[in-house]
Order: sequence, then structure tokens, then C-alpha cells
Amino acid sequence: MQNSSPPHYVQVNPSDNVAIVVNEGGLPQGTVFSSGLVLTEAIPEAHKVALTHIPEGAAVIRYGVVIGYAAAEIFAGSWIHEGILTLPPPPSLDQLLPPPSKIPALEPLEGFTFEGYLNPDGSVGTKNILGISTTVQCVAATVDYAVKKIKAELLPRYPNVDDVVAITHLYGCGVAIDAPGAEIPIRTLRNLSLNPNLGGAPMVVSLGCEKLQPSRMLPSNTLPILSTQPYVVRLQDEEHHSFGDMVQAIMSMAEQRLAQLDGRRRVTRPASDLVVGLQCGGSDAFSGVTANPAVGYAADLLVRAGATVMFSEVTEVRDAIDQLTARAASAEIANGLIREMDWYDRYLQRGSVDRSANPTPGNKSGGLTNIVEKALGSIAKSGSSPIRGVFGPGERVTTKGLVFAATPASDFVCGTLQLAASMNMHVFTTGRGTPYGLAMAPVIKVASRSALAERWSDLIDIDAGTIATGKASIQDVGQEIFRLILEVASGRQKTCADRWGLHNEFALFNPAPIT
Repeated sequence: MQNSSPPHYVQVNPSDNVAIVVNEGGLPQGTVFSSGLVLTEAIPEAHKVALTHIPEGAAVIRYGVVIGYAAAEIFAGSWIHEGILTLPPPPSLDQLLPPPSKIPALEPLEGFTFEGYLNPDGSVGTKNILGISTTVQCVAATVDYAVKKIKAELLPRYPNVDDVVAITHLYGCGVAIDAPGAEIPIRTLRNLSLNPNLGGAPMVVSLGCEKLQPSRMLPSNTLPILSTQPYVVRLQDEEHHSFGDMVQAIMSMAEQRLAQLDGRRRVTRPASDLVVGLQCGGSDAFSGVTANPAVGYAADLLVRAGATVMFSEVTEVRDAIDQLTARAASAEIANGLIREMDWYDRYLQRGSVDRSANPTPGNKSGGLTNIVEKALGSIAKSGSSPIRGVFGPGERVTTKGLVFAATPASDFVCGTLQLAASMNMHVFTTGRGTPYGLAMAPVIKVASRSALAERWSDLIDIDAGTIATGKASIQDVGQEIFRLILEVASGRQKTCADRWGLHNEFALFNPAPIT
């Protein structure tokens, strides 16, 4: 149903020859905008309209960047969609200019704090969770069974512990464990166990015969605080004479860990202890105009406060890599970005696909024509800060400021890898909507459209659609996101996903062969 409000479109950059329709439900043929532009056909909400005549072969420009070329002549007022554009080539990794010799840092922002859990290694948690890691999928059902009993019978005795989370997965055996790429799932599992929200008290459940042995997943040098404590329950050990024995062994070790975690209390910590992961999913053409720029503004505030902010999703930055290398704090960091793009290009080539396979049917229904347009909107989440570090999939981030943590674009794979990178807070933007959540870190969801925020009011935490309608500015919503991050990190406010207990499964990225 068409909206009765005056017709309105958003043009991002003065050089753009397209804009997106704001009106809920879209606009019919013949609609006249205040600029005098007349629609030659009906255009759905969030989809693009040609602002001028575009000859065949000419560039179609959004965000001040070429997002495609006209496959045929396009008249002013026409609907711009995938079928009438050809995809431009990605920026060549061999021809990127080096970053400027010095990237100016943003002015520091002082005095912001949150209430968090200080860990022995100096990291800080926003939750206080018992994590039970696993080395192989074979034990997953047993651990899930044990966790249900732990939550029902033990957790109520330890009121200062927020949750018990089973880190289960589809890895550990029947895999080429020494093949190139196999280090990615292994270090991901290791670093998931060391996430700040798990309090430095990991425990591992192993079967016994798997390829990924506990000593390989969690070498002793990664667990100095547990060097004198047992941390592995091995189900094949002879002392276990029944399934009941296995479950009891898991529960006994879990109770020791729960007692340890229950003694922790929130303390006032500087905002610089936050490690915030940024991600988008179910994106639409509004994402790059409202939600992502607002998150980018909040990201700049966090960086100014000394925090770590990570953005990811290789295929959703690849077509804007030239804009990112220009923001690298050094030539070494620019080369790191190029290295991760090149690795992923070759990874996709091995699968006989390219980055054009990324946009989903929902992305396209939401007005995103191709991966170029999607990438330009995606990088808006990163704000304007210099990029201070680049990390591979599953690596633990150790740099303050804005960093790129390489991951696939898949929501749940990206979320898993960002948790491994030491994320303790997550901000997720969406245009089409998703009930996505994570058990190990709070997920703040930001809607790109007010219609989504109103329809899913109990799943969306912040409405950025007010930017498109002129009710709020990017700065207003960015400040709101920044304040909510501090409130949620302090445990004073729960996200919608946590109130409902909506927590997606862990999903490892394993580019190595399965034997």
C-alpha cells in the first residue's frame, strides 16, 4: 500500500545520477517530486530512480562512485535495477595508491566509562559467562544435555553468573587438520575459549580419539592461569562407565568454574576496554544512508574514547578497498588489507565464484543492485577513523582503534569469528530484518528503516530510519548508539535479542578439505 506522505527521495552525493525512494510501499508511475522529476514507472521503496538521462554504456553513480554501467539507454524517472546494469570490475589490488604519509587522528574523547568484569589477562567482559568448549562435534549432544542440567540445577546457586554456553561446532575429526587453511578453525576455537566474556575460566570437553586434541586447540601456554588446574573432560577415559558418568564429570568441573566466576563483580572501566564488532545483515539500500553511517559515527566516538572497533566481511568491502587503503595508518596496514582481499579473491576463484555472488535475493528486493553498491554502503559502518590494524580470520585482535578483522560476509560465520577476535560488544545493522543474536556478547540491532523498527519493535533496539525522513541526523542516531553501547556493556540495559534469548549457533570458517 502506498504511503500518503509527500514523495521523497535521498541523493547521497551531489554527483550521483540516482537516488533512492524513501516512501513506504514505493511510489506509482506519474509521481512528481518537488524537484520536478516525474516517475516513468512504479518504483518500490528503497529502490533507485534515475535523476537524469543516462546514455547506454554511461556510468551509474551512487555515493559519488560508479556502481555500474547502463546496459541500455535509461531515461530520467526510470527504475534502476540489476537487469539494466552491468557490473564494473573490482579495484585492481596491484594499482592501489599508498596511503598518505600521515593520517590525522581524531580528537580524543575522555571521561566515558562502563561497568565491566576485569579478567586476569587485562581484558574486560561485558558478560560473566561459563563457556564449555568442545574439540569435536561427536561430543556436542552430550555437552548440550549437560548444559541443560547445569542451567537447571547449578546455575541458580551462582547468581552472579549470567549464562552457560556450549561452544559446539562441526569440526575436529574427519578433516585435513594440517592442510593449508586448517589453522583458521583451530585458532577460532582457541580464541573463542579466551573471549573476554568467559572470564578466563575455560573448560574443554573432548571425546579422546579426535584429530583436534585439546592440547592442540588450547596449548598450555595459552592458559597460564589454568596451568595447575584440570580443564579437560575426556569422554573416552576409562573412569567413565556410563553416559551418566560423563555428564556428571562435566557438571563437576562446571561447578568449580561457576564458583570461580560467581566471585567476580562489575567494576568501573574506561570505554577503551570495549572491543566492539560491527556487522550488517539483511541489508537494503537504506543501510548505507541511515543505519551504517550512524554506526560509523558511533564507531568514531568509540575510537576517540580509546576503544577497539572492528569491521569485517571481506566481500562487502572488496569493491571499496581503494577507499580503505587510503585510510590505512601505514603502508604495512594497507598491504595487510590487500593481502586479505587477495587471499579471499583466490579462495572464491577455487570455488568457481566471484564477489558478484554475494548479494542475496533480500538485498536485491531491498534495492541493492549489486555487490559494488552493497560494499559502498557497508564500509560506512567503519566511520572515518584511520585503520590501525588488520587481522586474519580467527585471529585475536590486539590493537586499539579501528581495525579490520577479515571474515566471510555470512552473518553467523562473521559473528563467530568476531567473537574469536575478542569482541565483547556487537552492533548489527539490518534493513530487511533478522532475529540474529549471539549468546557470548550482547547484540545491539539497528534498523535502517522506521517501518521495520515499528513492525519489529521487540527485536530492534534502535531506529535509524528517522535519518531518511529528516526526524533525526546521523549524529543524533550515532550518539544514541554510543550511549546504548555503554549502557548494555554495563549490564544496565538488555538488548532485544538477549531479552528473548535469541542466540545463533557458532559457525566455523573452514576453507581446508574434509577427508
